[in-house]
Amino acid sequence: MDDFRLRFGKRELVPIMIGGMGVDISTAELALEAARLGGIGHISDAMLPTVSDRRYQTSFVKDKLRQYKYNVPNSDKSEVKFNLGQLEEATRLHVSRTMAAKQGEGMVFINCMEKLTMNAPRETIKARLSAALDAGIDGITLAAGLHLGSLALIEDHPRFRDAKIGIIVSSLRALQLFIRKSSRTSRLPDYVVVEGPLAGGHLGFGLDDWMQYDLATIVAEISAWLKAEQLDIPIIPAGGIFTGTDAVHFLENGAAAVQVATRFTVTQECGLPDLVKQEYFKASEDDIEVNGISPTGYPMRMIKGSPGIGAGTHPNCESFGYLLDANGRCAYIDAYNREVAVHPESKKVKVLDKTCLCTTMRNFDIWTCGHYTYRLKDTSRKEENGSYRLLSAEHVFKDYQYSKDDKIALP
Repeated sequence: MDDFRLRFGKRELVPIMIGGMGVDISTAELALEAARLGGIGHISDAMLPTVSDRRYQTSFVKDKLRQYKYNVPNSDKSEVKFNLGQLEEATRLHVSRTMAAKQGEGMVFINCMEKLTMNAPRETIKARLSAALDAGIDGITLAAGLHLGSLALIEDHPRFRDAKIGIIVSSLRALQLFIRKSSRTSRLPDYVVVEGPLAGGHLGFGLDDWMQYDLATIVAEISAWLKAEQLDIPIIPAGGIFTGTDAVHFLENGAAAVQVATRFTVTQECGLPDLVKQEYFKASEDDIEVNGISPTGYPMRMIKGSPGIGAGTHPNCESFGYLLDANGRCAYIDAYNREVAVHPESKKVKVLDKTCLCTTMRNFDIWTCGHYTYRLKDTSRKEENGSYRLLSAEHVFKDYQYSKDDKIALP
């Protein structure tokens, strides 16, 4: 991979982008290592108020719960709103602290999920995007949604044309819709991450048909369309790129860089608890599934043994509420209330078809993962006590950068 470079104007970077895994799994430390080594790292804006509380001893979650505690027994969550000033403050705090620590020639981006509707979709996404730009983020990757109106929300920001802005898509149709809708801002994306069906977390495919798609085919289709439209936008494939050799195949066919994440989940810098990282190492191919338990409506890939699957968590919208739609609804609340109605005498119910994603992701109880997670055990060494040695982000980054012939360097 070191024979290639990602070019943004006159700027050249190692063509490795670490994906933005939410709720501080892609930590500032992980993103900063990627930047130090000359690539691009992502932090995520998923649940930044709770991330800020953990990192910087703020009290955003407690403040919100205190304000709406009266509503905890109520199944109607339409009154539960985020304080936009606090949301902006949490975003500025995390982004500014990260950017102040940046070293090296690389860049730090933030992953912004449209599906974090937070009971006020337009208002909250505008606050999150604007605050990240205020705090000096190098770039924004628009994720988990079509983002048809996102650029228009920030087109008056003074850094709108300064920061890099890209979008994650899983089809040519999604990219066409985004470009058409955003055209009135006269602002094309600076890059397009094309995410295939082997990626981790939420997928941009149907629950029953994701296996029918192939990353290389989607990348080729989008490349051909961009060329026909004479649009010079860098393409960054993602999902299932496990070795440097996998990456080179895409780079040789015209990709500008690759986005990778799975192999960084077992690094010291990753925000997953160490015990959970061992679960990733131990996972077999049969332990990994794509299911429909996310309240967002998107399929998710995860490890079957995730303790959040089937957990009948009481909805914590007054504390969190990141997935509440514009009417204060969430598919998990409906599923939870259904089970409570069916089992009125039970102190604890099981909800098998949906999960309280806010709570389970906050507590690292839903172990989202890429398809090739079962290969992680082949990237490290097993210790005498049966655990696997955690890797450094630098080790994994450089293995991608310099490896050949599908080889993986062990620590």
